[in-house]
Amino acid sequence: MLDLEVGAVAHGGHCVARHEGRVVFVRHALPGERVHAVVTEDHGGSFCRADAVTVLEAAPGRVEPACPWAGPGGCGGCDWQHADHDTQRALKGAVVAEQLSRLAGIERDVVCEALPGGPLGWRTRMRMAVTDDGRPGLRVHRSHEVLPVGDCPIAVRGALDPVLAHTWTPTAEIEIVADAAGETHATELFEGTRQLEIGSGTAHEHAAGRDWTLPAPAFWQVHPGAADAVVAAAVAGVGELAPDDVVWDLYGGAGLIAAALAERAGTVVDVESDPDATAAAGENLADLPAARVVRGRVEKVLDSLARTTPPDVIVADPPRKGLGRELATRIGAVGARRIVHVACDPAALARDVAALGEAGYTLADLRVFDAFPMTHHVECVATLVRT
Repeated sequence: MLDLEVGAVAHGGHCVARHEGRVVFVRHALPGERVHAVVTEDHGGSFCRADAVTVLEAAPGRVEPACPWAGPGGCGGCDWQHADHDTQRALKGAVVAEQLSRLAGIERDVVCEALPGGPLGWRTRMRMAVTDDGRPGLRVHRSHEVLPVGDCPIAVRGALDPVLAHTWTPTAEIEIVADAAGETHATELFEGTRQLEIGSGTAHEHAAGRDWTLPAPAFWQVHPGAADAVVAAAVAGVGELAPDDVVWDLYGGAGLIAAALAERAGTVVDVESDPDATAAAGENLADLPAARVVRGRVEKVLDSLARTTPPDVIVADPPRKGLGRELATRIGAVGARRIVHVACDPAALARDVAALGEAGYTLADLRVFDAFPMTHHVECVATLVRT
């Protein structure tokens, strides 16, 4: 048992404390608290991981977790069930600011903006695991252990009812989508196979003033309010467009951002490698003459696009790992006047901003949304201008 004075929040859903000269990454604590903690992972070296099990001096933002499966040794899906919503957003803003400072050399105050609906009942997409006896559950933090649950308070209300009532293959995983039409789609993944078990498999969504139809597994924002918020921030970041301007929408998915831009630009190229997403983009953008869908990996098609359809503006919404230094440098070399970067990982965003800075771009604006309440994740929209 460690007696810890808890320090600043760190990226990843924990805070930093020190014990006998070593760093302790402690979960279930808040900055400024004094706690008793149990070490959960220690491989030697300069740090270990721990869970706060007793709070001796509580921070003002501490609350009782809304979920009975949260807490030390419980479900690893949520990081901040023990903090009120304002405190969660303050912690997330501090993390984004720290990552920009440490990895990109940018000092900036960051506000994490709330989305409509509050911190519970928002998650429309999630993955569950199945226990050895066929019960759906969620994994314990940094563990393969599956914790059977009776519900998930952050999931859209009622979305898990058919999933929890269904019989599943032991040790399988379940992909769950609750769409805007109120239908739950659940697919079982087992030994390399995918089998739709619940729902039609076709999701219906509404965002940016349009109706969308797409295969349930295709990428879509998890929070019901995130799609509109991200599109609005991306459009604002793109700025004024001339009728003959060309915009690239890299990792464009089903065309959500491309659709909003295709009404204002001469050409919008949606680049996406996922076949489900590109098929959906082709159908959903068919009424927009300016929109064009290119199926392929961004790093593979970048050079040919630069030769044939050079962009005035680039929007990029890469996976969690970000663009990476090499690709960010290549994108910067294309020479667009603006780059709008959508990111769900602050560290990856900061590294990409640093690489784009070396390519001649300056961070002009940053919006940060609390699109994943109760977790440490955020959605960021950064606008960079060529200098």
